[in-house]
Amino acid sequence: MSSGKVMNVIVAGLGGQGVIKASDILADAAFRAGKDVKKAEVHGMSQRGGSVTSDVRFGDEVLSPMIPPGEADFLVVLAPSEVAVTRPLLRSGGLLIPPDFVDERTLPNRRSLNVALLGALSRHLDLPEALWLEAVRAALPERLHEVNEKAFRIGREKAGA
Repeated sequence: MSSGKVMNVIVAGLGGQGVIKASDILADAAFRAGKDVKKAEVHGMSQRGGSVTSDVRFGDEVLSPMIPPGEADFLVVLAPSEVAVTRPLLRSGGLLIPPDFVDERTLPNRRSLNVALLGALSRHLDLPEALWLEAVRAALPERLHEVNEKAFRIGREKAGA
């Protein structure tokens, strides 16, 4: 990632899956790395388990929080049903990280899939692992730190393999 380039990441899934929490962690990790960060969310029917997307943009200077359709560098999808729906948001050559990238059965808690997929994403972004883990801890209550740090490392290791 070049220093001046704005990175565009969309996190998508269904209400209750941790889309907003995942985008909060990503935005916090980028902010801790000294990046200008903007974030926008589309909740849709999130209260009823409907589609939720969150745009996170970061770089030296970010002017708008919204990622235009077809401009996402990375698309992290938490629900299988959302892969086809959100794929058009990805730019040509962009990277899709689908929900089955990490087998939920390998996680200490399957509700940590969002953090595991962030671990996979972290391999592709120029943000130090320590800052990601600080952001994970800052976003979650202490009783969830250990399982989510493990989930993050599982996703990171899988993406590095």
